[in-house]
Amino acid sequence: MKFKLYIVFFLVSCLLWSQPKVATTVNTTKNKIGAEFQLTLKTEVDTLSKVKFPEAKNFGALEVIQSYKMDTVKNGARYQLIKKYGLTQFDAGKYLIPALPVLINGKPVFTDGIKVEVNDVKVDTLKQKMYDIKDVAAAAGSNNWWIYLLVLLAIAVIGYLVFKFIKQRQSKIKIEEIVFKSPIEKATTLLQQLESKGLWQKGEIKHYYSELTDIARNYIEEEIQIPAMESTTSELIEGLRKAAKQKKLKLTNETVENLEKVLKQADLVKFAKVKPLDYEIEEDKKRISSSIVIIHKSIPVVVEEADELELWNEQQKEKARLEKLKRDKRKRIFIGVGISAFLLCAVFGYIVVTKGFDYVKDNIIGHPTKDLVEGEWVYSEYGNPGVKIETPKVLKRMNSENILPKNAMAMIKEMQVFLYGSMMDDFYVLVSTSTFKQEMKIDLQQTAENSIKVFEAKGAQNVIVKTEDFDTQDGITGKKAYGTMTMLDKIKGQSTKMYYEILVFAQNNGVQQITILHKEGDEYGQKIMERVLNSVELQKAN
Repeated sequence: MKFKLYIVFFLVSCLLWSQPKVATTVNTTKNKIGAEFQLTLKTEVDTLSKVKFPEAKNFGALEVIQSYKMDTVKNGARYQLIKKYGLTQFDAGKYLIPALPVLINGKPVFTDGIKVEVNDVKVDTLKQKMYDIKDVAAAAGSNNWWIYLLVLLAIAVIGYLVFKFIKQRQSKIKIEEIVFKSPIEKATTLLQQLESKGLWQKGEIKHYYSELTDIARNYIEEEIQIPAMESTTSELIEGLRKAAKQKKLKLTNETVENLEKVLKQADLVKFAKVKPLDYEIEEDKKRISSSIVIIHKSIPVVVEEADELELWNEQQKEKARLEKLKRDKRKRIFIGVGISAFLLCAVFGYIVVTKGFDYVKDNIIGHPTKDLVEGEWVYSEYGNPGVKIETPKVLKRMNSENILPKNAMAMIKEMQVFLYGSMMDDFYVLVSTSTFKQEMKIDLQQTAENSIKVFEAKGAQNVIVKTEDFDTQDGITGKKAYGTMTMLDKIKGQSTKMYYEILVFAQNNGVQQITILHKEGDEYGQKIMERVLNSVELQKAN
């Protein structure tokens, strides 16, 4: 009989030992009103077990102010699951955190009850000095608009002064630069400058003819020394003929007549508002040009003996003058670029100091994920059984054979994959649906781990994995894996730390999966992820 009792006790103890347990701890048993008690539930199960921790707004008389994400620690073939809650109470007294049911494989395992004490905050109104109620204070920064206005005005004034300074310098240098060796050089240069203005092409024909004839008159006056600028057309032509005889210029009647035609045409344009045709304007330009050249060639050449040393000195002076012009031009460019760079740096620095670098990155430099958040989103259905989801961009269909290995594809009857971005981009989302050829038990935990292996095959390192159950709005339960990893770009030799979340669901011998990645610490990437996951709606398989 004793032997049989020993066996019974042994079997009962083994049975009790094999039952999963939930360890219950609290960070403190005494706290002030409104302070947080941190309740920790910890259990250890095998990889096939399904664990669901309690979710409620109140645990007994204590209010649940925070339900933290579950942590998963892998220990060989078992998992240690840790769930934390933030509890509080706003009335002083002694309270009991009741025994809570934790569902392990559908069976409840109860935690230990823990007594806690909430102490009141002592306030001595006799010793504490009393003060009158303060007036309503203006919000900080609400009246700072005038600072930005002053900065903009200062920048505008500085820019205007710099513009005026450079303009004055340029005008002075232009005056110094317009020094010609001879009247013919001056005339040909001015003709080239006139053509570059494109006056008659813009419809300013009167202005064009005025400058054209002024160049010819000025040349004749300087070269032949007759009052061409003050003379009428007939007086100028008569004076040119007399000067040709007196100075023995080799001028033909055709040259003089061509010049006279242009001058009379100019008079008609200026005073009779005649508008010549385009080919006529071209002909007049050629007549003036050729007349000036012919007059220059008709002047007898007077050879004067020049001292070689004086000629060399003149050449050196001209060379020095040209070098000075180049230096002044470079100096003007450097000054303009330097002032512009200083103004840009000053404005950029002011914005960084007053608004912060994040503001500059978001509004000036540009933030790709911010653009996705503020852009037009798309709500669509993908795959079979369908996954309805809202995304910043339309997901593109991909070839599933490029994602999974051949041995995995041999088990799959149908698989559809849709994605946006890549694992090295600022944001990446993938939706896949698949059905298997044969009936099989689908392990969502293993499916999530296989997705992690795909990350590692793509270059992911230092992968941290946490898992927990995930329920959609329609009550469909799946598995959620999340954590961080370092993606290595072997081509660029750069690494980026990414945050990821994977949702997997099993329906009618098939799997529906959503994978999302964004750069760790990117607040806009986090907003996109939350909005996408909150929109998930699964269609049941046919």
